[in-house]
Amino acid sequence: MENKKVLILGGSGFLGNAIYKELRGYFDTYGTYCHAGRTFESNKQFIRFDLNEDDIFPILKAVKPNVIISALRGSFAAQVIAHQHIMEYLNKNNCKLYFLSSANVFDAYSKYPSYENDKTLSESVYGRLKIKIENMLLRLPSKKMGILRVPMVFGNSSPRIKEMKNQILANEPVEVFPNLILNVTNDDKLTQQIHYLINRNKTGIFHLGSSDLVHHEDFIKEVLERVGNFNPIIKRVYTTNEDRYLAVLPKTNKLPKNLRFTYQDIIEHHVLN
Repeated sequence: MENKKVLILGGSGFLGNAIYKELRGYFDTYGTYCHAGRTFESNKQFIRFDLNEDDIFPILKAVKPNVIISALRGSFAAQVIAHQHIMEYLNKNNCKLYFLSSANVFDAYSKYPSYENDKTLSESVYGRLKIKIENMLLRLPSKKMGILRVPMVFGNSSPRIKEMKNQILANEPVEVFPNLILNVTNDDKLTQQIHYLINRNKTGIFHLGSSDLVHHEDFIKEVLERVGNFNPIIKRVYTTNEDRYLAVLPKTNKLPKNLRFTYQDIIEHHVLN
């Protein structure tokens, strides 16, 4: 088996870095970082890339990846241009792209959970950006792309959990959405799933969240119980009177049983110190 060369765009972010740590022992793995930090500057596998100022072509030429994982964040206009350039590269080279998309590509449909082949429609600027890039990918030969739609991501070092801890310590309210029904994931589960997809050369559209659904309020309360012995202030935010779904469930592209998990598995993970 040839040693795949993997390039993670956004490799210094929370998810990008989790993916880097998962893959680096198995593949020749590179990452990009934007803001200087000693760990990334001194790591020979990391290349500085500022989405707003730099063109992606020189990095693609230098690394010559077989697999690109896009976990880019930042200016939406700059993200679109970067992905247009990646498409050009993919069309000319033996390479595939895994794009981290979001459940938000369905945020205009709130009555049901969403499946891989459902039509995308979003009311949010973020969701529309993801749809725009997904639509670019869908014009590629299918063997060259994977669209990985991800629900809310938790995990001990995740921005969401860090923020909740800070709010509790500062005696500030933690917001919950009582009417929101969702599925969830964390960095560990997601990176294992991505590793599997790369290993098996899987392409297409994948929904990478828990196999079951939970109300946001119930989920957050259970996580908070694990965070420690506090009495957090809960602030309920009602965006609508009806239940609304923001959940991406798999129907056609199911992963093997050992890579599926429940929201309870994600909660169990949050026994925090």
